[in-house]
Amino acid sequence: MTAPAPRPAPDSPTPDPPATGSPTPPGSRAERIGDAALDLLVERGMRGLTHRAVDERAGLPQGSTSNHARTRQALLETAVRRQVEREAGVLTPHEMPGPDAGAGDLVDALSLALHRYLTDHRALLVSRYELALEATRRPELRTFFDSAGSAFHGPLIAMMADAGSPSPERHALSLIAWCEGLMFSCAAGSFHSAVPSRAELRVGFEELLRGMLSG
Repeated sequence: MTAPAPRPAPDSPTPDPPATGSPTPPGSRAERIGDAALDLLVERGMRGLTHRAVDERAGLPQGSTSNHARTRQALLETAVRRQVEREAGVLTPHEMPGPDAGAGDLVDALSLALHRYLTDHRALLVSRYELALEATRRPELRTFFDSAGSAFHGPLIAMMADAGSPSPERHALSLIAWCEGLMFSCAAGSFHSAVPSRAELRVGFEELLRGMLSG
């Protein structure tokens, strides 16, 4: 009696095709969708961010983005989440000095992080502002955007307290506002063609902290 032929093995999952466009590095599908969304925001603005366009930019089968983020709100939240993840890799809050460090160490760390952002990741600043402006028109996105961005606020408040600030929350807000203004000026404002050197940024941080901590 002839033995039955073995059943064919189930098809193995087909790997995702390589992402296209820049930066969209290899990674999870969520990362690829998020990176593609940020790319599109930089190149085409908010109107150019569609599910189909993300599929095309990420090199994914049609419908992949809709399966991951069915609504526009979900797609925007995916973009915000990826924005925060990539900013964390640029600003590296985990590398900031500890409570025993002096003001000089804090100035060094802040100037390095800001200079890295301004020189190597300017496109990320543009996507940041696109999302921030859209959040002003979408209350549900505003809540998500603020919640995601707050991950940077707590550590900065703690650093200001460790540095001896008598009002760490207020001083952290002033420091954030100064950085935000400088980033906007260099990314989209009148100083977009003249990024300050790290030495110049260091002087700026020194002046700010001296005024805050001398009282």
